[in-house]
Amino acid sequence: MDYTGDPAGAPAYLDSATAAPPHPVTREALLAAVADGWADPSRLYAAGRRAQQLHEAATAVVAEILGVRADEVSFQPSGTAAAQAAVLGGLGGRARVGRVLVHSAIEHSAVLHAARTAEAVEVGVDRLGRLDLDAWATAVRAGGVALAGLISASHEVGTVQPVAAAAELCAEAGVPLFVDAAQTVGRAPVPPGWSLLSASAHKWGGPAGVGVLVVRKGVRWLSPYPQDDLYRPRHPGALSLPAVVAAAASLRAVVAEARSEAVRLSALVDRIRERVAATVPDVEIVGDPVERLPHLVTFSCLYVDGEALLHALDRHGFAVSSGSSCTSSTLRPSHVLEAMGVLSHGNVRVSLHRETTEADVERFLTVLPDVVAAIRKEAGI
Repeated sequence: MDYTGDPAGAPAYLDSATAAPPHPVTREALLAAVADGWADPSRLYAAGRRAQQLHEAATAVVAEILGVRADEVSFQPSGTAAAQAAVLGGLGGRARVGRVLVHSAIEHSAVLHAARTAEAVEVGVDRLGRLDLDAWATAVRAGGVALAGLISASHEVGTVQPVAAAAELCAEAGVPLFVDAAQTVGRAPVPPGWSLLSASAHKWGGPAGVGVLVVRKGVRWLSPYPQDDLYRPRHPGALSLPAVVAAAASLRAVVAEARSEAVRLSALVDRIRERVAATVPDVEIVGDPVERLPHLVTFSCLYVDGEALLHALDRHGFAVSSGSSCTSSTLRPSHVLEAMGVLSHGNVRVSLHRETTEADVERFLTVLPDVVAAIRKEAGI
């Protein structure tokens, strides 16, 4: 099938919400740490002590950026592992209180999968994807609530959630709050009041295979894994210390750039929101237009097959993502878009990063209308 439009130009990767391109510091730190941090940091000989020093230094960097104590931070094999360890460990630590997990309807699938082990209570969102705080207050005040979970900002539509207000309601109810901050860490500070937090290095331009778990002091946490120390939040087995070092180094680098990059990328996202709405008929721009992540925009095209749209854009050199049913292994529409009550088919998520240029965005905006029109024409619309 041949869609009309401009010939494919230089490839433009526009899916940083899935995985951001590695920051230059990531490559440098990873290579240096491979040479210097390959030994087991639990051993007492010189190479082990050096590895332990690198581990402690990386932990200290992440702790400082997140505003927590170093002994509250642990590294996990992925963001998914960190989020699920937070949920499962948080539920296990408060099993005497109850088995209820309160969570928003737009949590990442990793959290929803962990929620199946508990008595989950789902709290809805409005059409912009923002948490219903009144319903949240009612849910966390109910009996038997062991833990609450709220994503810091939607990974699909970019809407920033009222974490501080939700945390205050949790504190009043005596319920610890877990925040999945994978899309926020490295881009903006996480609001205060949470008890557990997870993040993922490859979302900020660090290496894949490094998650961050933070469990604040005083929070009861019980390891969901069979291991010697059930009360210390760490993943059993060896982690890649060079990757951990590179994750910490890259986080420090992206945080230093975060403010200026937020301004630059937010302006490009505004341009996408305005131009797509003006040039593509029957399109819905979803998510909060103001209280949103600076780098992410999602829109849904009526009468368009999402998989066909992604393949067509890929042929033009654009890597984007979708929450449409036809691109999901579950063959279901995006649960986030369903919860918001917005169009869930023909859905495209564009997420920018430090290497995205104005020319990339302009070429995308030039190609998109013709691609959508061609797919509709092929479908007889």
